[in-house]
Amino acid sequence: MVSGKSWRRRPQGIKASIMIRSFLLFSATCLCCLAWPADTQAQPGPARTQLEHFSDGLETLHAFFEQQVISSDGAVADGSAGQVWLRRPRLFRWEYGGDFPEVVVADGKNIWIYDEMLEQVTVKNQAATALNSPLTLLTDLGRLDEQFEVREVGDAEGLQLLELRSRSTESEFERILLGLRDDSLQMMVMEDAFGLRTEVQFLEVRRNPELDSDLFTFQPPESADVIGEIQR
Repeated sequence: MVSGKSWRRRPQGIKASIMIRSFLLFSATCLCCLAWPADTQAQPGPARTQLEHFSDGLETLHAFFEQQVISSDGAVADGSAGQVWLRRPRLFRWEYGGDFPEVVVADGKNIWIYDEMLEQVTVKNQAATALNSPLTLLTDLGRLDEQFEVREVGDAEGLQLLELRSRSTESEFERILLGLRDDSLQMMVMEDAFGLRTEVQFLEVRRNPELDSDLFTFQPPESADVIGEIQR
């Protein structure tokens, strides 16, 4: 089921953190019911309008992705590719292919991160992990505008760009950039306080395909070490 590539390995803990952050933000953007506040609904810009159209009526999604992590000096620190499946409201699956395959599954209670090469499974409480993430903000656009400066930044390479900048000095994200085209999310960029930049390109995005429920369940292999507390 995995289809992708990987050309440089990061330490597992850092990569897992990047995976979770990308997964939460993209899942939130795709699957949340984006009911814009009345004062912003009158004259939304082109990027925000496209994001609203993209989310309207979206129940499931499948896409391929390519991801790069770029360090503060401009060097590519990590690159990977794979597939993502989403089902409203809380079910997600990311698969990273290549020489170092990894899987992230959210089953509604737990987020499972499986590193096949290390034979290690890390499990996190999904509710607690999402608590301070953009997931909770994007489900409530009133809070989004309270905690982020949201602005249109024009177009680049055929994409309409929407920028989010945190109003808090304690935020995990310094800047989030969403790129949209043809009413579909095509790109997501996250920049943190340490200068780490994660760029994700989405390809062959399919809206509302039929998805097997088994995609959103995970059973740790008997040979794998399990780290964390499982929510029942």
